[in-house]
Order: sequence, then C-alpha cells, then structure tokens
Amino acid sequence: MHLAPRALRRAVTVATTALLATALGCAPQPEDKAADAPSGSAGNTCAKGKLATQTSGKLTIATDEPAYEPWFKDDKPANGEGFESAVAYAVAKQLGYDKSSVVWQSVPFNKAFAPGEKTFDFDINQVSISDERKKAVDFSSGYYDVRQAVIALKGTKAAKAKSIADLKGLKLGAQVGTTSLDYIDDVVKPTQEAAAYAKNDQAKSALKNGQVDAVVVDLPTAFYITAAEVTDATIVGQFENQGGTPEQFGLVLDKGSALTACVTDAVDTLRKDGTLAKLEQQWLSDAVDAPVLK
Repeated sequence: MHLAPRALRRAVTVATTALLATALGCAPQPEDKAADAPSGSAGNTCAKGKLATQTSGKLTIATDEPAYEPWFKDDKPANGEGFESAVAYAVAKQLGYDKSSVVWQSVPFNKAFAPGEKTFDFDINQVSISDERKKAVDFSSGYYDVRQAVIALKGTKAAKAKSIADLKGLKLGAQVGTTSLDYIDDVVKPTQEAAAYAKNDQAKSALKNGQVDAVVVDLPTAFYITAAEVTDATIVGQFENQGGTPEQFGLVLDKGSALTACVTDAVDTLRKDGTLAKLEQQWLSDAVDAPVLK
C-alpha cells in the first residue's frame, strides 16, 4: 500500500531522527513527551509560509457548518468577520500565510477532536481544551477564556432561577460533546436526564417549542441567541469556572502534529501583543456580563 504524502513525511522524519540520534550517540525525545510539550520552542521548523501543511503553500483551517455568530458572520468563515474567523486569519498571518493562502474546510464539531488522522492543519470551533480530548488530538494554547451560561424563555420558572439548586428539577439541554453538556451533568446534576442535540440549532428549537426548560451554551453565544435569534429568551446566569482554572478554547490539531508548537507560538504572540484582546473587544464586546449561578 502506498503511503499518503503526510504519512510518508512522518516516516521520513522518523527515519532521519533515528539516524541523527545514532550519529550523535543520544536517544531522540520520546514521542509521548514531545506531545506533552507542544508549546516549546519551534525553532527553524516554523519558517513562515513553509510549514509541513496538508497542502504545500496553503493553510487548511476547519470549522463546523453552519458557522454561528458571533464566532463567524453570515455563515461564511472565509470572510474574516466574527471573532474566530478573525483569530484564524491572525494566526495564519503569524505563520506566514496571507488570506489568499487559507483554505477553509467543513468538519462537524465532534469529528474535529475525535481520534483519527485529520484532513485539516487546525480546527477553530469553540472547542474547549480538556485532558480527555488531549488523548486524541493536540491543542494550541488557549485563544479565548470562556464561561458557560444558561438561557430560558422569559417569564418561565427556569428564567427565575438564581442558583444551581434552582436548576436541578428542570429539563436542560445542550449540544452533544460540548462542555456545556458536561456542566449540566457534572455541575447541575439535574434530576432529569439532559437532552443532547447534534447542533445548537436543534437545542434552540427545543427551547422555543417547550421541549426543554433551558439550554446551556457558552456566554457569547448566549448573548447572541437572546439578542438576535430567540428574542423572547433571557440569560439566566453563568457558571463559575471549575477547579480554579479558566475554561479555554484552543485550536485543534492532529495528535503529534509538527505544527502544534508553531501554532501555539502564534497564539501566544497574539495574546502578548494585544491582538486577541482587540479582536475580543471588536466581536464579543456585547457579551459583557451575567449573574453568576452558585
């Protein structure tokens, strides 16, 4: 069986590493340790515009379809509008790829971080970094600190909830595979099994139709839904971060990707120079605050 170009590159890299190690009399770094430290110095492997990407000279970026606001605008990831579209192009620029060199690809949310070789260079789709997901994929450093929020129709019992205890007897819903669903199961621990939906659109429809009392989404999405999509809904409140560390969205890469360190360096640079803060202010400024549910 012929090796795919990507697999062939990996085979050549492994062989070259082994030869160099023999010549120098030292063993190469174990693969698991390399994967555990993706943010290390990228060295000469991050030559701008010359990375070992899926397609030479191009950077393939994936996200789900539809691409929701405020992360994208008009369901068009390639237009550079919306927080995540803008972040993607900012990262691409740091890596040496201009807008014309970026290729967008549609990949379902759950498939982005499922085990298996990827067809993209990195995915950007509100994917929270977690130890469980790190078993299957690599992540860049976080590009956005996020909290989860509850939305319910105005005037309902759910809309009057002031605490996590007030949510326990309600029928709650969220998109499958998300930390939103995890917060329902692990933090609220409701007496009724949570409803899991393939898409946020289905969760919103269930809320409007009275099939669930409330849904959980990330806070910026909650602000957009209540302002533009389900205008008779309100934000009940937001959850505190669990474990003392913020939940963060990260760019998703293939497990052991040669690009992980380069992409992480790019994200770190954008955080340090204030670019991420500016883009957050530009695209997510409406998602300012909500009551904290304890």
